[in-house]
Amino acid sequence: MSSEETVTEPTAPKMGTMIGSLVLYTLARLVLVIVLAVAIYFIGGLFVQIPAIVAAMFGVLIALPLGMFLFKPLRLRVNSQVAAIDAERRKSRDDLQSRLRGSK
Repeated sequence: MSSEETVTEPTAPKMGTMIGSLVLYTLARLVLVIVLAVAIYFIGGLFVQIPAIVAAMFGVLIALPLGMFLFKPLRLRVNSQVAAIDAERRKSRDDLQSRLRGSK
């Protein structure tokens, strides 16, 4: 193997990538809650007067299961990135433990 050839191993996603995905997922869920709460407030307001806090609570209750289905790709991406980072940390910790014991 020449000095110019390097073998690259697939690496775990960077912490910043995972945080970005997590922020995107969180913002998507919050926007869903806001949209639902506003819709409940104004559409329900056509028939009866609905307090804003009640509309917000119903928005949260409806958005919880709905967000799990609507944003499944985002959720799965965050889960896989967290698992990859966790596996990399576990590998690094095990490597450190073996070096401290003198096994390597």
